[in-house]
Amino acid sequence: MAPPPPPPAGEHQPQLHGVVIITLPPPDQPSKGKTITAFTYRDDPGAPLPPQEPAMGYPVAPGARRRSRRALSPRRVAAMALVLGALAVAAYYCFYSDVAVQFLGMEEEEAQKERNETRSFLLPLYPKARQGRALREFGDVKLAAKRVDDGGRTAANKMKAGKAAAAETNSTALLPIKGNVFPDGQYYTSIFVGNPPRPYFLDVDTGSDLTWIQCDAPCTNCAKGPHPLYKPTKEKIVPPRDSLCQELQGEQNYCETCKQCDYEIEYADQSSSMGVLAKDDMHLIATNGGREKLDFVFGCAYDQQGQLLSSPAKTDGILGLSSAAISLPSQLASHGIISNIFGHCITREQGGGGYMFLGDDYAPRWGMTWTSIRSGTDNLYHTEANNVKYGDQQLSVHEKAGNSVQVIFDSGSSYTYLPNEIYENLIAAIKYSSPGFVQDNSDRTLPLCWKADFPVRYLEDVKQFKPLSLHFGKKWLFMSKTFTISPEDFVIISDKGNVCLGLLNGTEINHGSTIIVGDVSLRGKLVVYDNQRRQIGWANSDCTKPQTQKGFPFFL
Repeated sequence: MAPPPPPPAGEHQPQLHGVVIITLPPPDQPSKGKTITAFTYRDDPGAPLPPQEPAMGYPVAPGARRRSRRALSPRRVAAMALVLGALAVAAYYCFYSDVAVQFLGMEEEEAQKERNETRSFLLPLYPKARQGRALREFGDVKLAAKRVDDGGRTAANKMKAGKAAAAETNSTALLPIKGNVFPDGQYYTSIFVGNPPRPYFLDVDTGSDLTWIQCDAPCTNCAKGPHPLYKPTKEKIVPPRDSLCQELQGEQNYCETCKQCDYEIEYADQSSSMGVLAKDDMHLIATNGGREKLDFVFGCAYDQQGQLLSSPAKTDGILGLSSAAISLPSQLASHGIISNIFGHCITREQGGGGYMFLGDDYAPRWGMTWTSIRSGTDNLYHTEANNVKYGDQQLSVHEKAGNSVQVIFDSGSSYTYLPNEIYENLIAAIKYSSPGFVQDNSDRTLPLCWKADFPVRYLEDVKQFKPLSLHFGKKWLFMSKTFTISPEDFVIISDKGNVCLGLLNGTEINHGSTIIVGDVSLRGKLVVYDNQRRQIGWANSDCTKPQTQKGFPFFL
């Protein structure tokens, strides 16, 4: 008996499809939860199911029926893969509901932002005059534990304590920044304070709590800066009972009869600043043209010592960006203007520059490497590295001992400082790989400069150097959290054509056991300080144009 003819060529074959439907709750009623429905269907509902038994009269070989039931056609495998993939996506959204709502409800989020009139602010960074080796290094901030007597220069009136009403909007301030690590020093930005608003150039410093501006109160020791001294009125002076004053001085130094809040700050390079707290309007201009005004508490600095007296100065003071309550990000967040998140991006391009943002609109939602911030009494951005390597060579013995090395991210430091042990091991590794380098003690550009046995004009001419990497544990169980400092971020060519090392020994600033990551190693990276989640993140960037982040790819 002849077998039945095969189906005609081109005849449509029924296809099996899998569908998953995810229903999200209304934006105003998230408690209703989501529903997930999964089912399969054929594109030809009238098509009969394929026969399960062979036609009458045909012989059946032993085991053939069992094999036919187990066999999987490519079409069936594809259908099963489709269903499993859809279920995997559904499971992803179940476990990451916040991401799902953010990704699938992007249009609703943008509409809600427009209703809330969310604004963003930008601040620029400016170049500084050359200062050579006389660079300020803010590896540490020490607030004075005692009230400083100002010789009778006190304010007559007390200010009423209290906070301004919290703003209803959640904004982001974006500030362009300019400057050079070598030879100019730190990076700084411009802010506007007072009525009418007046500009002031301030060094961007994540290692300082307090923002301060040189002040005529009157001034005892002030550098000649780019702008006239800030002159407070009596009603602008902050009284000792103010909560920010008590945080700055410490509760044990509270003075009931005092009429002003005195402070003194000492920096790691032995320079210092003394002054009184003042409160005045800070003005921020949004990218959409809107304006934000903050009742801002800052230092009115009338007595500077050390490198802070170097004239002419290109800045009027320091912008404090630590996690302290008195820092600029924390004050903006306490008034409901921004989330307590900020970041900076410093370009590698000649001439320096970049930008800084305040708020979370410019903080990437993906593509970042994050590590936790350690809690501490100094409000600095501490993390812990498990290992430090130069190329493939391990420089620290901490990992062998089961310990870690402390790391501080400090934009107020021009260079990067290493613990003595790591620094000495690095020098030995460089000398081993570059036997033709001879130390030139006459070159005072940096503590360690070498004369090469070949002409050096550009960093590309020096190929012996390897990346320095800080390892912060694992990411996703198998990927390492690594902060990589490429040779171009720590090798400097001096005016003499020597190769100088922009990584210094921490014992010079009494940090012999801590890594301080300064501006020279922060270039070419977007660095985000998230004080809400207590974490620091970074990603490589050319730092030429800030971009707001929209959406979230579900596969990350």
